[in-house]
Amino acid sequence: MMPVLVTKLLRDVRTGLILVCILLAAFQVLWARVTQRISGHILDSLQQLGGLSIEDIRTTVFQGPGQIIQAIMGGEGIRIDHAADMLSISYVHPLTIFILSTWAIGRASGAIAGEIDRGTMELLLAQPIRRSQVVLAHLLVDLWTIPVLCLSMWGGTFLGAYLVGFIGNPRATLAVNPWAFGPGLLNVFLLVFAVSGLTMWLSSAGRFRWRVLGLAVILGLLQFLVNLIGQLWDPAKPFRPFTVFYYYQPQPMMLETSWYQHGDVWLRLGVLAAVGTIGYGMALWTFCKRDLPAPL
Repeated sequence: MMPVLVTKLLRDVRTGLILVCILLAAFQVLWARVTQRISGHILDSLQQLGGLSIEDIRTTVFQGPGQIIQAIMGGEGIRIDHAADMLSISYVHPLTIFILSTWAIGRASGAIAGEIDRGTMELLLAQPIRRSQVVLAHLLVDLWTIPVLCLSMWGGTFLGAYLVGFIGNPRATLAVNPWAFGPGLLNVFLLVFAVSGLTMWLSSAGRFRWRVLGLAVILGLLQFLVNLIGQLWDPAKPFRPFTVFYYYQPQPMMLETSWYQHGDVWLRLGVLAAVGTIGYGMALWTFCKRDLPAPL
């Protein structure tokens, strides 16, 4: 019965999965074009016309309100004259995080609460299947669909870098190796898994999908804002580790060849994996223990 249920769930999400993959890949291609304009044309023009160095440009652009842009880009370590660094911004861009979080929250919020809301959960459990198998089936769906999302992003990066001429570029600052972006996909995977696990927990305790969806969106938005504000305002900095987005930092894994030697990288990955695992574990416990309301 499990293979049948997993196949049914995959069939239900296939249209949304295809659309999200196209959006993620298209944004990566678009960002490669933006990177080409900034790193290959605009910076060169500013240096030639104004005689400014890259450091002068950084100091001018990222002072005052520009610190918000620098925080969104990934911090002070991002070199705006290097194409690889600029391409990596697309992985931490708010639009990318929004798309990934929307997928995780949207799918997980309807996993349990959606079935109860539609009145189909009783019909599902009338089949020879246990409640624990329902949660496990959704976990298997996540373990299949999330890598597809990650690969769509990497495919967009590869295609975009190829179209704008970054692959094999003789100029060192504009040369990009798309394979170096591979390790960062692990961080992408674990972020989506963590958000999905937390939402699955909420879904297992809820009755109405729209309530679970609203609560999950509010919690996700609150975490994102706390993490962003903590980057700009020191009094809010201690609260950043309480958000899942604090542990989403794929750029060091993409830009540093010896990233695996840094303990903080593994700590971030471990926290995200633990959050997702605990979320699914609590969803399993909650759903197996609760009483299902009669359909309205």
